[in-house]
Amino acid sequence: MSGGVALIDYDRDGWPDVYFTNAPDVDMQLAGKKARSALFHNNRDRTFTEVTDKAGVAHPCWANGAVVGDYNNDGWPDLLVTCFGGVVMYRNNGDGVFVDVTREAGLAGDTMWAMGAAFGDYDGDGFEDLFVSHYAAYELHDLPAFGSMVNCVYHTIKVQCGPAGLEGSPDSLYHNNGDGTYTDVSKEAGVEDTKNLLGLTAVWSDLDNDGKLELFVANDGAQNYLYRSEGKGHFREIGFEADVALAENGNALANMGVALGDYLHNGLPSIAITHFSEQYLQVLRNDGGLRFTDVSNTSNIARATKHVVGWGDAFYDFDNDGWLDLIAVNGHVYPQVDEAKIGVSYREPGQLFLNLRDGTFRDVSSQVGPALKVPRVGRGLAIGDLFNDGVQEVVAENLEGQPVIFRPEGGARNHWISLELAGAGDKLALNARVKITAGELVQTDEVRSSGSYLSQSDLRLHFGLAAHRRADKLEIFWPSGARETLTGLDADHAYCIGEGAGVVPCGAIRPTRILVR
Repeated sequence: MSGGVALIDYDRDGWPDVYFTNAPDVDMQLAGKKARSALFHNNRDRTFTEVTDKAGVAHPCWANGAVVGDYNNDGWPDLLVTCFGGVVMYRNNGDGVFVDVTREAGLAGDTMWAMGAAFGDYDGDGFEDLFVSHYAAYELHDLPAFGSMVNCVYHTIKVQCGPAGLEGSPDSLYHNNGDGTYTDVSKEAGVEDTKNLLGLTAVWSDLDNDGKLELFVANDGAQNYLYRSEGKGHFREIGFEADVALAENGNALANMGVALGDYLHNGLPSIAITHFSEQYLQVLRNDGGLRFTDVSNTSNIARATKHVVGWGDAFYDFDNDGWLDLIAVNGHVYPQVDEAKIGVSYREPGQLFLNLRDGTFRDVSSQVGPALKVPRVGRGLAIGDLFNDGVQEVVAENLEGQPVIFRPEGGARNHWISLELAGAGDKLALNARVKITAGELVQTDEVRSSGSYLSQSDLRLHFGLAAHRRADKLEIFWPSGARETLTGLDADHAYCIGEGAGVVPCGAIRPTRILVR
């Protein structure tokens, strides 16, 4: 269940660094042995240097996922790791070192199996709140034997029990007190999950562009949750009303990775969710008004994904043509399937779907070179322009073998623009929304914490501009409620924008302390 990857520019030099989570197997855990997570510093020359020990992030816990936020709003991105047994909050000191502040931040009381997490300022006070989704109530010392119960058999194979039949755990919402501490407000806010479902990826997003954040939670083998803000710190769960709870046939799906993106150019983020084999990658079209339609079949995604177990996924513009494509990494959960000969494999290739600009996609996985076709046990996935050349790379974590960086060959074939935002309140500008116009192209995106499967993509926004050499208009909808318009930005540049200040030198919106390496 591990395998998260986070892109975090921890030294604020404008070049994304990479953090991979890792977890021991059960025998290692019971023996007190630790698995090593890893942080790699971007050398700005297409290479990375491991700085894990120096940074102090090697052994946070039985690590599942990782997300990026700024819990104390000092401008230095912090790292939150979800664990079997709670969470670990790493404060970024700004000198290349992270410090575990879990206890002093008020998060040490979380002792459950944490999987998904997401930062987001749901009450608009300028400080990032934190949601944590939890999985099963699990006891490693008393695991049922493979094949010992009905939910311990896959086809005819004896396997580890679950997820069906496992007892779940409630979720947690932590309100940021503005002083470096959090308070658990799960029950008061109405998001504690009284059904105790098996929570996986969670994402904050303004799904209806009304200035208030919704919270989407993917639950393994059960209904998904969509929480709508009712103001005064309270939410109402509307998953069934919004048609995001189940598949279009009424069945509950596995619900693992979550991608958000305006692939239709209708100004609204749609949702793509990865699932188990014999299900499919689900595409939920955002119709406005917090109503969604399952278009997995009509978009040509369902049939191509029924044979794989999907995990990390993302909407991203593979070719910079201004239309979001869709990528996913796959890999089964049972190594035994290779010997059972039931038509599925433990290692599975990734998939890339090209946006045809009419609401449908074409599977081009076999046409983009051999790298994506190599079978792997994929899990986490993150997107970012690692080398600041206008091409977004895909960083994927695998349970067996090394992580992989996928890069389109040939460099940036179309024009592009990149934006790093800083709010007047939240310095990372989480959930700021940008609408960009370049000729006939009108695109919308949002700065988000979390996404994919237990992972974090680059917080900078990247837009492909096709043949357009400039962005005619840029509209920014800040988390504070302010709205800002910029015009005439040349393509093929990365811009830094401060709320109310327009385009500024990047040093003006980044912390001023000097990083000692």
